[in-house]
Amino acid sequence: MRYNRLMHRRTLLLSSISMAAARLRAAERLPIATAVEYSMLPQSASIPERFQIAKDAGFERIECPTTRDQGEAEAMKAAAEKAGIKIHSVMNMDHWKYPLSSPDPAVVEKSLDGARVSIRNAHLWGADTVLVVPAVVDAQTSYRDAYTRSQANIRKLLPLAEELKVIIAIEEVWNKFLLSPIEFARYVDEFKTPYIRAYFDVGNVVLYGYPQDWIRTLGSRIVKLHIKDFSFRRDGRNSVAKWQGLGEGDIDWPAIYAALRDIGYKGTATVELEGGDAGALKEICRRLNLILSGEMPSGAKPAHG
Repeated sequence: MRYNRLMHRRTLLLSSISMAAARLRAAERLPIATAVEYSMLPQSASIPERFQIAKDAGFERIECPTTRDQGEAEAMKAAAEKAGIKIHSVMNMDHWKYPLSSPDPAVVEKSLDGARVSIRNAHLWGADTVLVVPAVVDAQTSYRDAYTRSQANIRKLLPLAEELKVIIAIEEVWNKFLLSPIEFARYVDEFKTPYIRAYFDVGNVVLYGYPQDWIRTLGSRIVKLHIKDFSFRRDGRNSVAKWQGLGEGDIDWPAIYAALRDIGYKGTATVELEGGDAGALKEICRRLNLILSGEMPSGAKPAHG
């Protein structure tokens, strides 16, 4: 009888310890760096001012666009160093206008040229990735052709990427392509190289999937994250789909936090929003930190603090 009571107490104690440990884990800040898109910074500001604004807002890193002008690229490098903020990734800019899945060799070559500029930008800036939208499915380009052509053309970029040690990060976007996490994972795996990985955008899959499911399926393939919120509202016959401020849309942020913790993601999370002045950027950074700390509620506007 006494043994049973002791065992019962021991079970309760272990249960309490386990619950306390679970609460502690849930409160831990994920080891993920915060970043902002260069396009979100005030366009009226000079290059050095834009980098300093990002730093003062609390961001640790910046994602910069393809920059063909070498003088401007050098100025951005110097501004990042002076502000003490890292350029971690390059947003490739030519893959929409000139898709890698195009049947026109001249269009593809323009896209490849832009991607090569981005890879060289990354090397100059000390960034480790270049974001690439792999293909666009449209009335002229079938899904199958988009798949095979884009893979063949991305392979043409690999020698330069491997030489300069820059990862090509494939992003899923609203291009009617890579519509499931299983397919996305397979697409990346088929390259059979560590220099092709996934750039996962949390907001882009909300219309047709659950970001937390994609995160767990893609797992270690994810090299970078884009963070934004999205809502889809149905009111009788009317439907409204639009981007929202962080914490104001439909995304289940506690589920995102748990999924990122489960896969052990330790990279960078870049907000991709409308941007604004210094005050707006500080608030965006604050909300991003709430997400990474597991403190952002699901689908509710966070209180200002």
